[in-house]
Amino acid sequence: MEPESLQNVFDRAFTGISQVRDAFVHQLRPREIGTITSIATGIAKVSGLSGVGFEEVLRFAGDVYGIAFNVDEDEIGVVLLGDYWQLHTGDEVERRGHVMDVPVGNALIGRILNPLGRPLDGKGPVVTSGRLPIERTAPHIMDRAPVTVPLQTGIKVIDALIPIGRGQRELIVGDRQTGKTTIALDTILNQRDQNVLCVYCAIGQRASGVAKVVAALREQGAMDYTIVVVTEGNDPPGLAYIAPYAATSIAEHFMAQGRDVLIVYDDLTHHARAYRELSLLLRRPPGREAFPGDIFYLHARLLERATHLRPELGGGSLTALPIIETEAQDISAYIPTNLISITDGQIYLSPSLFELGVLPAVDVGKSVSRVGGKAQRAAYRAVAGDLKLAYAQFEELETFARFGARLDEDTRKIIEHGRRIRACLKQPEFSPESVAAQIAVLLALTAKLFDPVPIDQMTDAEHALHEAAAHIPAEVCTRFETAETLSDEDRDTIIKIARRSLVRFQAKPGSNPDSKDKPTSDVHAKPKPEPATTPKPKAEAEEKS
Repeated sequence: MEPESLQNVFDRAFTGISQVRDAFVHQLRPREIGTITSIATGIAKVSGLSGVGFEEVLRFAGDVYGIAFNVDEDEIGVVLLGDYWQLHTGDEVERRGHVMDVPVGNALIGRILNPLGRPLDGKGPVVTSGRLPIERTAPHIMDRAPVTVPLQTGIKVIDALIPIGRGQRELIVGDRQTGKTTIALDTILNQRDQNVLCVYCAIGQRASGVAKVVAALREQGAMDYTIVVVTEGNDPPGLAYIAPYAATSIAEHFMAQGRDVLIVYDDLTHHARAYRELSLLLRRPPGREAFPGDIFYLHARLLERATHLRPELGGGSLTALPIIETEAQDISAYIPTNLISITDGQIYLSPSLFELGVLPAVDVGKSVSRVGGKAQRAAYRAVAGDLKLAYAQFEELETFARFGARLDEDTRKIIEHGRRIRACLKQPEFSPESVAAQIAVLLALTAKLFDPVPIDQMTDAEHALHEAAAHIPAEVCTRFETAETLSDEDRDTIIKIARRSLVRFQAKPGSNPDSKDKPTSDVHAKPKPEPATTPKPKAEAEEKS
């Protein structure tokens, strides 16, 4: 490069620096500084910040943040959102001038974050263009639209008997280790190619449990449309408190863009306990079970943000699946009853069914969906009513039959039919089923095509029916999504396909071919007299000889 051109480069650079220096104006910004007066587990008392408002962010030494929780006349109770072991009495506290917010945007999809928006997956910083406050007003009533589109979980017992609609709040409730998280994960896995974004919020979970969930999502390819917000059990209670609100703000950003979003809160029991811990440490008066009186409002303002927006506002939806843990099957405890009254229905998981190997262990009698039935597909509605009634009759008669009473033929038929319903409603984890496969199985159950199948061959028979369901004509599958009713022609087409796939399981050696369509109880009832009747001719022949 020639010396003249190099000199010109330096001249331009120094000219630009001079212009920036001359344009810079020193600004004096006031900073409001306070002092820590006391420190406890997850909270701090601060004095000297007279202008701080409720839920305003404060910054402590070591880049630790907190939110103002108790705003008293003399001091402020602050919930700490990070490791507070290095904080001491007398340390400075800076007022930040804004409420707690979280980054939002497409850059979060596929990432694992904490409630502050900091990445936990080792993939570098999260770069987003916007932020939203974690506490936001729920959409107004006039901004909401009816729930009309189903959210398919891929689980037969839920899609048929306890349907969920997009924009609904459906509670998953049950004791420990009954499969609550598995149902939520199966629902997330079934949203592949459904244009539904998923947010999984782990609240106070063990690190090993969260790692197992994330590994399952990655293995199944669900992280491509999922955001994971994590607080572990050893995190400060303040992080567990803000976690569901931060996750909801992330989900609301996509809902405002017109997208359908599913959010899972796993679980709100830890959230309530974290809030109780903070409230008691801040000397808020305890109430029932030592929970503060505003615990109902805590969860109500969270779940009210789940809704289906009007088309004028984009038509997006936010479906909430909160999980709650019960103790000794006590669904009448304080927190479960609060959430049952807030949500639009509940899926109850029974430990008794879980111990019997009925998975998912959904208790159909105690589970209900108050909204999703309006959004359920017509093909499901055509079979769900009869199926639920038959299953309820079976459960009542099964309890009665345990006493060893003699049963008439009709009762035996109901029990055998109910056993096959229970066998078909079983489903292994991480294996959601398509709409066509589910409808084929449910119609076959309603038509009692499974009744002649031995109970030990039900799994093989159902697999054969799943393979046959792939041959259902495309126009019929299309009508599953669009038709208002299931026509007789479509029903006959599916039943014919199901009958052909199950015929090899219905045939039994030594049975009468004419009784192919009769229940298993009839098939077993006829051979019983044969050992008693067949020797008679031989005995008579010997006497005559």
